[in-house]
Amino acid sequence: MDRPLLVALLAGVLQGIFEWLPISSEGNLAVVLTALGQPVESAVAFGLFLHLGTAFSAAVYYHDEVADLLARLPRWHPRRAFEGEQAPVTFLAIGTLVSGVVGLAAYATLDEVVNELTGGTVVVLIGVLLVATGLFQKLTAGRESAETEPDAVDAVLVGAAQGVAILPGISRSGMTTGTLLLRGYDGSSAFRFSFLLSIPAALGGATIAYLDTGLGDVTTQQAGVALLTAFVVGYVTIDALLRVVERVSFWAVCLGLGAVAMLGGLLVV
Repeated sequence: MDRPLLVALLAGVLQGIFEWLPISSEGNLAVVLTALGQPVESAVAFGLFLHLGTAFSAAVYYHDEVADLLARLPRWHPRRAFEGEQAPVTFLAIGTLVSGVVGLAAYATLDEVVNELTGGTVVVLIGVLLVATGLFQKLTAGRESAETEPDAVDAVLVGAAQGVAILPGISRSGMTTGTLLLRGYDGSSAFRFSFLLSIPAALGGATIAYLDTGLGDVTTQQAGVALLTAFVVGYVTIDALLRVVERVSFWAVCLGLGAVAMLGGLLVV
């Protein structure tokens, strides 16, 4: 197998693992690909594109929940939007809409920043955002409480958090689960809602990245290998890694990774 395909395979493996950990899969993947010689613009876009693979992993893993939500749609009524079985449907719909609006604005900002800064400076910025992610997770650690029914405020806040997480270095799962924990959700519900929200968000983010950049020098074959690998590795590891997240202080991991990224970026600025 030639080097570009090996890099694509590695990218898929890392995406399949990193997605379930609150350490910003996009940011860390961009740092790794940049270190392997890929232009930073292409590395950032490719990292965003590969969320498509793990989105399908999440859809398969949560297939019962997805099927149940789709079955509730014909019974949805605005007067009962946040009542009983309709509340999760409304929550996910509003969260996805807000995420799309905020995500588009964040992506436009990211595009301008990447075009204006050098590769090393972008890596430093990713490191700064990783540190910010770690500090936010430290703030939300231990905030778990009794199960809470979703409402409109929750949907808007978690949608905005997910939209901002399109920036490499900001963990999508860390931001969304942390926001829900701050709103009083128990850990299990926070993770479940977070990854259900990730499915449409990843589809949208991958589409934007592909239409905007065409993934640069990444060929169709490389993209296919990376996506398939991300899907398979993501599905195989999701259950085990979600258990790991419950036991490890990933806020400290983010601080460490952020410090390494900032140091590495400064060395090549």
